[in-house]
Amino acid sequence: MIERTLEIRASDGAMEAFITHPSENGPFPAVIIYMDMWGWREELFDIARRVATVGYYCMVPDVYYRQGKVRFAFRNDKGQMLSFVRLDDKSKQAVLAPMHNLTDAMVVEDMASILDFMDRGEPVRPGSMGLVGYCMGGRHVLRLAGRYPRRFRATACLQGVEMVTDRDDSPHLSARVAEGEIYCGYAELDRFTPLSVISKLDETLRQGKVMHRYEVHKGASHGYPFPERDVFDKQAFNRDWELIFGMFHRQIPPYRDLATAR
Repeated sequence: MIERTLEIRASDGAMEAFITHPSENGPFPAVIIYMDMWGWREELFDIARRVATVGYYCMVPDVYYRQGKVRFAFRNDKGQMLSFVRLDDKSKQAVLAPMHNLTDAMVVEDMASILDFMDRGEPVRPGSMGLVGYCMGGRHVLRLAGRYPRRFRATACLQGVEMVTDRDDSPHLSARVAEGEIYCGYAELDRFTPLSVISKLDETLRQGKVMHRYEVHKGASHGYPFPERDVFDKQAFNRDWELIFGMFHRQIPPYRDLATAR
């Protein structure tokens, strides 16, 4: 496997990005992973490595780059990252501030720079790509799937937040024009994404072209998809990736030209 950390010239400065992909048999279909509010970190890089090992070029951009190097890791005595609900009020405000200073429009604007970078010599196969987003990143990937429906045909939104609002530009309305497939993974006990939001998003997406599937993981809490979190749910984590990789193989299959190349 090959991995690099580099800077991409983005609209408002230098954006760090972690990139990993197999060392042979490229070019590869690309998958971009969008972080949650906790920031750019090794835990996300490990998830990117998981994706890359099965034949994908995987990138994790630091969408907080406008605000400097934002990194949070509050841990308990077992070394696990603390869930948001277990933080004191001061720590909660510190974690929320960078997320509130990042707009969806900024993330969508930065995608042009990422695509331009990939088009300039990276081992990325032309054509459809994938997206994976966590928490606030879940909302971001819905925006991007709607903004670039021909580019992103395999989108995974995990424990997404603020996906359905009363605004005319609500993320769920943006995603209505997406194509390909969208998979959403939810935690049953997630107070940030109630069942009413899940139902509304599903209803809206089914009005468009995109195939939509979701799963509510029983007993899981917000933060369940992260192996270092104090509420990590291994069964839910593996179920998500079973469904995500199935979607990837349908929409952006890896190594599809190998058979004819031999």
